[in-house]
Amino acid sequence: MNMKNFVLAGIAGGITDFLLGWVLYGIVFYDFFGGGEPNMAMITGGCFSFGFLMSYILVGLAGITSFAKGARAGVGIGILTGLMSNFFMRGMEAEPNWQQFGVDLIICVIIGALVGGVVGAVNGKLSKTSEA
Repeated sequence: MNMKNFVLAGIAGGITDFLLGWVLYGIVFYDFFGGGEPNMAMITGGCFSFGFLMSYILVGLAGITSFAKGARAGVGIGILTGLMSNFFMRGMEAEPNWQQFGVDLIICVIIGALVGGVVGAVNGKLSKTSEA
């Protein structure tokens, strides 16, 4: 695995996740999910963890070098991570909120697709510059 591509694509993925999360969770669906004061340090850590997870899979394991292929892979990863996190979160509720489950799963798929696309595109761009 090209470590430079992994790190830079992971950072780009983390920034993308953070910005999309801010728009979707922090603005568009803020009231829907109950509002509240976010812990930005924890959110930032989660966003960069997801960016590096995507980078590990797409750059390190799959060698994806385009936005389109990264986005397609990101949809699958978004579905799986969205299901996992929602089942864990809803497992702590006496009466799970299935509407929030569904909306959050859709958001996870959108974010997964775009983060995957960015990671794939960054890896592709860096791969081309290292070949030249």
